[in-house]
Amino acid sequence: MTAADFAAANLSRATGAGLDPHEYLRVTGELTDLDQWGEAFMRAAREYVARAERAATTISTGEHLRAAARWFHFATLGPNRQSALAADEADSAMGRALELLEPRARRIEGPSFTGWLRGPADAAATVVVVPGLDSGKEEFHDVVTALLRRGLAVFAMDGPGQGTLAATSTVRADYHNVIGQVIDALRPRNVGLVGLSLGGYYVAESAAREGRVAAAVTISGPFRLHWDLLPSPVQDLLIQRAGGQRAARRFAAQVDLSALAPQITCPLLVIDGGQDVIPGVTNGEPLARLAPNGRYLSLPHGDHLLGNARPDWLAEAADWISGALA
Repeated sequence: MTAADFAAANLSRATGAGLDPHEYLRVTGELTDLDQWGEAFMRAAREYVARAERAATTISTGEHLRAAARWFHFATLGPNRQSALAADEADSAMGRALELLEPRARRIEGPSFTGWLRGPADAAATVVVVPGLDSGKEEFHDVVTALLRRGLAVFAMDGPGQGTLAATSTVRADYHNVIGQVIDALRPRNVGLVGLSLGGYYVAESAAREGRVAAAVTISGPFRLHWDLLPSPVQDLLIQRAGGQRAARRFAAQVDLSALAPQITCPLLVIDGGQDVIPGVTNGEPLARLAPNGRYLSLPHGDHLLGNARPDWLAEAADWISGALA
């Protein structure tokens, strides 16, 4: 895949993460080879760190650091020999930004997770935002903002093989054990889950096996993976995040919600894009159909993560889980 093709495929994802689209196009437009991706994005991130150091106000400093965190995170999505450093820099920049912009935000960690709890301390419900295979807690800016605006507390997390934990842990299919740790640590009044991409599988698996989950939303989540049909870049990424090909094949074989979907008794909203067609990945329609309280929203023009169709689902999904948790 060329640098231009990779950049175009990730444009809607970048805008959803809060990257300025004009700057994204400028940075990616200067790439002559995809191997330059990580260096270019880390350079853009450091420009924001420099702006933060020159800023005249606390607000501006925090906003520049928050932008830096997102650019550092996106530096991990393409070829990058310094991916672990970029993930750590994203984590550090977001922490510094929240200290300035949201002093009440709390860092909460457990044996298999880390993340930031934001929003009202007395919120009636907390939503855990679960990232996917190559995403992390710094990415889903638009989802987190929509939930916070509805008065919910939000815990954006990294789990095994994700974000700042990617360098020291590997993906696991029994994600409900991780969500159980999160709920034990947060002790929320009521808890909902929102999962994106592979995080959609994690959320559905957790909703089936963790009885404390009161409502769940999956966005572009797989119902089943077929290893032999997956594109080679997806296989390579799974091998990297699982710690080897054998582990990756075993993990992919476990991503199958056929038996678990009927066990999801809480309200469940499944959102897919009609243009999200990845060989070897079964979209979420069977999940919504088999879950007793499942609802399916498919947007024909939506891509993976539906970044190109945000007005058609984001507000509706935020309203839906807010109402389900009320």
